[in-house]
Amino acid sequence: MRRSKLSSDDGSSSLEFIVAGLILLVPLVYLILTMSAIQGGALAVEGASRQAARVFVQSDNESDAAAAAQRAIALALADYGLRSRDASVTITCDPDPDVCLTPRGFVTVRVSTTVPLPLLPPALTFDAPVGAPLDSVATEQVSRFAEAPE
Repeated sequence: MRRSKLSSDDGSSSLEFIVAGLILLVPLVYLILTMSAIQGGALAVEGASRQAARVFVQSDNESDAAAAAQRAIALALADYGLRSRDASVTITCDPDPDVCLTPRGFVTVRVSTTVPLPLLPPALTFDAPVGAPLDSVATEQVSRFAEAPE
């Protein structure tokens, strides 16, 4: 039996492999890049809130504490390539919301930001944020040996 030239599969497997590989590989690479960006952002906001709460409770007065917390947040976010001006920061105090550094009081720092999706041009604007919103909360207790505010 003779095979016809039209039914021959010679040389087409490499082309099929390249096409199928690209169809599967490109979305997989983008998924890995996106998940890496989200994981980095999650580590950034978690570290920023934890470090800000720590430096806040160790400060001598509330104005120094707020400045130290802002510096800690800016540094932690910058380590992961995020801008601190894009983050939302909320500091709350318990039991007295007006006086944060009372001995054995609690200071809670919440940091929220949106991590942009990779390889998305900034010229694209949508009604919804183009990124993954991330949020982290950390609470620290003021030392019982801290001086009570006047």
